[in-house]
Amino acid sequence: MKVAGLGFRSAATAADLQAALALAGEHVDALASVAEKAAAPAMQEFARSIGLPVIALENQDIAGEQTLTCSPRIKARFGTGSLAEAAALAGARHGAAGAKARLLAPRVVTADGLATAAIAERLEP
Repeated sequence: MKVAGLGFRSAATAADLQAALALAGEHVDALASVAEKAAAPAMQEFARSIGLPVIALENQDIAGEQTLTCSPRIKARFGTGSLAEAAALAGARHGAAGAKARLLAPRVVTADGLATAAIAERLEP
């Protein structure tokens, strides 16, 4: 199972999220982000448009997650280096006790900086 973790600013649109996922360049089975972003209109519209479920994570689900990149702003707010990377990892493990996950690559950022995406895949134990 592959999951796209998405991070985005409040001004981001569904098109911005689509652009971020396109930059990541992988087919995914689900989208994931922290609950407040998972419920955002842009995320819900994007998920509906591509027919994928959204995994809503709690902040503690991503806190302390080891990521490939680090944003000081995200580190201070969420306790992890990259919201997109941490959400991808936590989302890929979601619902599978004891499962592990790995990032396929560091997060990608849209040209306007409004959205980021990272892809993780669940590794079977």
